[in-house]
Amino acid sequence: MTDDQSIPRPAAARGADADAAPSPSTVSPLDTVSPASQRPTESTVRIGLVLPDVMGTYGDDGNSLVLRQRLRWRGYDAEIVRITLDDEVPDSCDLYTVGGGEDSAQKLASRHLTGSPGLQRAVERGAPVLAICAGMQVFGEWFVVSDGSRAPGLGLLDITTSPQASRSIGELVVDPQLGGLSQPLTGFENHMGATVLGPSAKPLGRVVSGTGNGVPAGSYDVDGAASGPGAGQRVEGVVQGSIIATYMHGPALARNPELADLLLCRALGVDSLPPIDIAAVKQLRRERIAAARR
Repeated sequence: MTDDQSIPRPAAARGADADAAPSPSTVSPLDTVSPASQRPTESTVRIGLVLPDVMGTYGDDGNSLVLRQRLRWRGYDAEIVRITLDDEVPDSCDLYTVGGGEDSAQKLASRHLTGSPGLQRAVERGAPVLAICAGMQVFGEWFVVSDGSRAPGLGLLDITTSPQASRSIGELVVDPQLGGLSQPLTGFENHMGATVLGPSAKPLGRVVSGTGNGVPAGSYDVDGAASGPGAGQRVEGVVQGSIIATYMHGPALARNPELADLLLCRALGVDSLPPIDIAAVKQLRRERIAAARR
């Protein structure tokens, strides 16, 4: 891991030395603040963790932790704003993460986010958002739940989701098609849904190993590939406006630091960030990519 002291620190950010970190024994890594709390400094980056009480089944809360830590390593103040079903959704966070959940959780999330549209306002102003699995489905036009009915989505993504013939479970490797990403993406997929992209949405990448977005049951073409953008090849994820969405758990940003830094660059309005070299992350990526290709 690159030594913290060797990373250049932005003038606007308060360095780690200026405010010693609390003892790990007294502060949980899940330490968060409420949406009603005041931003402690003007330069503090706020990461909105959206509905972890219902959309946190698969450990996707870890994505917000990765973002916060990668900011702190570079000398930025950063905090996680925990937004639950009891809260109005603020539109003031600098970036947002949404995780996965079951059908009932999806419907709760869709209703709450529709009734408290702070996230939609944030997307309108261009705040970057990472949506994982069920979170991606909720952002679409509609998604089909286990009883066969359609539940309305937020309409932030030009996608629809309906069941596949069988559940997709296993390691996933993706060749990214999004500018700013050059390394393979890796994650663990576990979903029954098949997400079809409309003309306004683009895939995050092309599937190298695994299923990716899948194909609705009964909708296979001769290649077994999805229709819409990326037709003729299996695709994964969705990119539209400031939203990046994917079926990759892991958490996705722990496995894909390049994707984490792309989101941070967008939130900070910069072209690049000082590199952080972590041997354990490289080893994890090698192992999981190799496992997917066996």
